[in-house]
Amino acid sequence: MSDPALERPTLTVCRGCCCGTERKSPGVDHAAVLTTLNTAAGESATVRVADCLGPCERADVVVVGPSPEGRQRGARPVWVARAGSARVADALAQWTRAGGPGIADAPPAVMARAFRHGR
Repeated sequence: MSDPALERPTLTVCRGCCCGTERKSPGVDHAAVLTTLNTAAGESATVRVADCLGPCERADVVVVGPSPEGRQRGARPVWVARAGSARVADALAQWTRAGGPGIADAPPAVMARAFRHGR
């Protein structure tokens, strides 16, 4: 029997040296954003926290990884900048509930912040 968590999109939330800090993003309640993301995503996505994803100048970064079905359809991970608000967290969760990359179109609040990362 397969693990259901392996069949859904992933949301990797950067909380390293810059993302998730008051210094880089003053006035943002980073703990509340992470709670909102976890609550809103529910069973539709696996939420992970990473130490540092690299593009610190774009803090707060979230990477939306496609589900295996999304990957089969050609989707790649989507990097999202300035994702430190409840509105963006809700949009990310809405997208994963709809299937995420390769399955559903990203909401405008996500697409406005999407960027290419050359890792």
